[in-house]
Amino acid sequence: MTSLTTTTSAGDIGGMGPLAARLSRGGQRLRQADRAHPWVLDTAVVVLVFLMFCLPDLLHGGAGDGDGPRRFRLAFTRLPLPAMLLVQAGLVLPLLWRRRRPMVAFGAIAAVFVAQWSLGAALRADVALFVAFYSLALHGRLRQLPWACAIMATGMALVAARVSAAVSVWDALFFLLSTATAALAVGLMIRTRRAQLAGLRERAARLEIERDQRSRLAAATERARVAREMHDIVGHNLAVIITLADAGAYATDAAPERGKEALHLIGDTGRTALGELRRVLGVLREASDGAVRAPELSPQPGLADIETLCDGVRTAGLDVVYRTVGDVDALDRGMQLAVYRIVQEALTNTLKHAGAGTAVKLSVIVEDVRLVIRVRDDGPAGPPGPWNEEGHGLVGMRERAALYGGDVSAGPAAGGGWAVEATLDLTPQAGGAR
Repeated sequence: MTSLTTTTSAGDIGGMGPLAARLSRGGQRLRQADRAHPWVLDTAVVVLVFLMFCLPDLLHGGAGDGDGPRRFRLAFTRLPLPAMLLVQAGLVLPLLWRRRRPMVAFGAIAAVFVAQWSLGAALRADVALFVAFYSLALHGRLRQLPWACAIMATGMALVAARVSAAVSVWDALFFLLSTATAALAVGLMIRTRRAQLAGLRERAARLEIERDQRSRLAAATERARVAREMHDIVGHNLAVIITLADAGAYATDAAPERGKEALHLIGDTGRTALGELRRVLGVLREASDGAVRAPELSPQPGLADIETLCDGVRTAGLDVVYRTVGDVDALDRGMQLAVYRIVQEALTNTLKHAGAGTAVKLSVIVEDVRLVIRVRDDGPAGPPGPWNEEGHGLVGMRERAALYGGDVSAGPAAGGGWAVEATLDLTPQAGGAR
């Protein structure tokens, strides 16, 4: 039974789906055509009103003639044909401007309507006043509606007074005012609905723009992160390789065994750099069939790897003395990675600008609420030229420190050499982890 009900519901939905889609496409085409040629719809409305309400009056002599009660027929004045055509034109033709100038169209039709009923004539074309009232509620300014309602009430009172010989005044007022209220309500309802749809479309467009902006921002952030990681990896290892290559070239003639050792170290450093580079780029590479390849992952470096980093730069000629103060092992992995990258960049710049044979003192100090990284060398006292190509190193160090509420300072040391100091905040931020 449940299966049968589900199948029937699916069939109903499937049957209504194509019909609703066709109706929606048809409505869209009509709206596009109306925006391109607005006069076509307005002219069609005028022609329709003429055929449905004006032509019967022309054929039968007016709304008061025909087979109705005699006292009802006697309550109205019969207009000559030219006058009837003139009044019908005054009632119907202003509908051409019912959307572009709704208040003007309504005022013109109301004036003709009052003049016609002042003469005691009744025409079926009077329905144009209700059409104009509806159009004013839909397309006009809202502050014009009180005046239009007052004019409408006056006109309806005039009609009720004129037909009082045949119909009760209160019955006539009830019918006429109910019709006017219906026209006003329908116009305001459609106006409100259109405003809601316009608001939803605007919101959807705004959300789409915000989504695209978030996507571009995320892509830019990811590119900056990858560029920073690649700079840290490639810059450091290339600095070591260049220093080893220069040292090996000088040692080839004097001490061939030292030159051979330098070549081995260059190979090891290159393989290490290539492995780290593959790990970073592995998450961006896609297989040829469209499936994402599983990258070869390895843990991010931390404080335990700083000693290995120091061994690498020692082989390149730096005399590094590394010490830690405080409980550095209690730091989380994110902060350890930030400390490692800052130290790596500082040692790389010392190797590049101060050269081999430089003594470096490296300290990582954990205090109560902050972590301090100090890197000081005994190289040249002045600034070593451009700190990094395109400034990626210093920018990367500052960004990593800023993630933990810290900053980085670099410059000539008081007793000679160059000093870099970075401070990171150890205070947990409100709302959880960074």
